[in-house]
Amino acid sequence: MFKDVPVIPISIGRLNESPWKQIKRTSDVLLSLFLIVFVFSWLWPIIIFSIKLSSRGNVFFKQERFGKNNRKFVVYKFRTLCENSRQFDTRGTFLQVTKDDPRVTAIGKILRRTNLDELPQFLNIIKGDMSLIGPRPHLSVMDLQFKDKISNYMLRYSVRPGITGWAQVNGFRGETKDPFFMQKRVEHDLWYIENWSLGLDLYIIFLTIVKMLKGDPNAY
Repeated sequence: MFKDVPVIPISIGRLNESPWKQIKRTSDVLLSLFLIVFVFSWLWPIIIFSIKLSSRGNVFFKQERFGKNNRKFVVYKFRTLCENSRQFDTRGTFLQVTKDDPRVTAIGKILRRTNLDELPQFLNIIKGDMSLIGPRPHLSVMDLQFKDKISNYMLRYSVRPGITGWAQVNGFRGETKDPFFMQKRVEHDLWYIENWSLGLDLYIIFLTIVKMLKGDPNAY
């Protein structure tokens, strides 16, 4: 159940089978530890200094999301918006970041375009909240907004959410004002869940790196 809404189980293939789920979890943790020790140990200080230089406020941004089996957790990001930016309009609707959004800081634009703002979520992987690859976790209020509008939306919660995913590397990331784009995102998420393999994860990692280097046009 999710907010009194039943979640219909689907076949999640190897992601629900041992030892495959243990292999995926172990690879997530080992890769995260490797990056934290050998890459983030020097990269994070550079990003943190740039954020502090760009604007006042906290370096990290925390937000509540729903994860596997609808369990709440706090997701971590590098802050890319101006401190105390408006998050909701007068009707209580969440204000998604749009193209040329004035709330985004100068360094925030670079971090969002290259996905570097997501790097603190490797801590979420270590904690067991997330996986490297999986459906991207949405803001809780967005989940409540779309659960009755998008077909099979709630089925995303059968696995751990990811830092990147099949939907994101296929162009369905960023702003989702049009329900069509959210529907396509969910369809890609469910396809990934039912067709998961280590090879598919490696392919998604490769495509994510390519998009990071090129700059994702939907990342703003």
